[in-house]
Amino acid sequence: MSLQNPPTLQKLARQSLLSSEALAMSSVKELPCGLFPALFKDAFTGRHTNLVKAMVAAWPFPCLPVGALMKTPDLETFHAVLDGVDMRLTRKFHPRGKVQVLDLRNVHHAFWNIWAGTEDGSCSSETFNEKPGLKVLPRYGLRRQVKVVADLCLRPRLDETQACFLKWAQQRKDSLHLCCTKMQIWAMPVNFIKEILTVFHPEHIEELELNTEWNVFKLAQFAPCFGQMRNLRKLLLAPLYKNVFKIANSTGDREDKCVKEFISLFSKFNCLQHLSMSGIHFLTDHMNQVFRCLLTPLVTLSISHYKISQSDLDSFCYCESLFQLKHLEMRGVVLRDLDLMPLRGLLEKVADTLETLDLQGCRMKDSQLSALLPVLRQCSQLTKVNFYNNDFSMLVLKDFLQHTANWSKMNVEQYPAPLECYDELAHVSREMFAHLSQELMDTLRAIRQPESISFGTGSCHKCGEHCVYGQGARLCGCWQ
Repeated sequence: MSLQNPPTLQKLARQSLLSSEALAMSSVKELPCGLFPALFKDAFTGRHTNLVKAMVAAWPFPCLPVGALMKTPDLETFHAVLDGVDMRLTRKFHPRGKVQVLDLRNVHHAFWNIWAGTEDGSCSSETFNEKPGLKVLPRYGLRRQVKVVADLCLRPRLDETQACFLKWAQQRKDSLHLCCTKMQIWAMPVNFIKEILTVFHPEHIEELELNTEWNVFKLAQFAPCFGQMRNLRKLLLAPLYKNVFKIANSTGDREDKCVKEFISLFSKFNCLQHLSMSGIHFLTDHMNQVFRCLLTPLVTLSISHYKISQSDLDSFCYCESLFQLKHLEMRGVVLRDLDLMPLRGLLEKVADTLETLDLQGCRMKDSQLSALLPVLRQCSQLTKVNFYNNDFSMLVLKDFLQHTANWSKMNVEQYPAPLECYDELAHVSREMFAHLSQELMDTLRAIRQPESISFGTGSCHKCGEHCVYGQGARLCGCWQ
């Protein structure tokens, strides 16, 4: 017979209040502070909308991180949260507390852990301190009472909760301090985005993902807003289609001017640490200018599915903004016909800091891997490498692995199947693939014990899938 712990007095009190919403509503003003968080969670998850509204209006802590409770948003309950804020704005409810921040971001928040199981009912203004990243900027500090923080994903078909929030925010932009820290933009009209940025000021955006079909002229229209994002820490530029920035019958001089103006905006970002660019072909031959505009050293540089030029690659070894990289990705950037000495020079600079290296799909050949080997063996902080979809022979791969004894922190390593696994028609020999992959594994295990290692083939001509040998081994559909 198992014994269960009896419910605490606080839990019994919450159950009693939730069973009679009228009683709970009349008791909100007198509730002990320590009862508020757990009761609010119960009311929110139980969709007691009237109680949620009343508790938002009377919230006694500096921050209400309700977004952490919205794993599966309910529109009616979300409406109740916004209605609670409206009650404060219209003075229909005299607030007992001092809520300063309504955090709608769907992220874990320590507040709920701090108050989980609290029984003493104590409440202090020092119990919860606002996160440094949410600090109210001086221009808003005296003018607005409540700060509303949200992440926005702007796409042609907004979900109901986001559409409701945007409409509500636009109507109250003069009464609240509205702040978006992370914004994702998907194929939306420029004018719509500019209108949203009159509600959520660009200077508060810390992360921006720009996944658009805009050409360079549309991008130029967005440039004034983009340039105001001076607190940007993370930027991803990734058009939806390969050549969306290419404009038929466009005037070359005008297009070049737009590109130069866009690049110049990078000099306004005081905090940028993570830069990702995928398929941004209009920056070919301009990478040097981008890197030289950066004001802070990058932690992450990701350039993928991009037609890189030799001049772009040359800039890698002398732009100081790259000399503290921890993460370098060049997935799908074809390097086969380029001189990789500038890349080698960069790797020498970051040998003591680089943690992940992704060169998948670069189509490198034996001589290029051999050129990088002397510096790669010195990168002792590496935890993950990816060399899938490169063209290396068995001899060179084996020699490479024999020189990686210094990779003591390595967790995940991915290598291409040796060229000897393919026949003259580029079809994979199943037996040869398994045999050579195992031989390479044995070679590596003779010098160190890998955590996770795998070898992958190119795409199957019939089904388009890859075969992988190692941890998580799988065969393409044609072999199963």
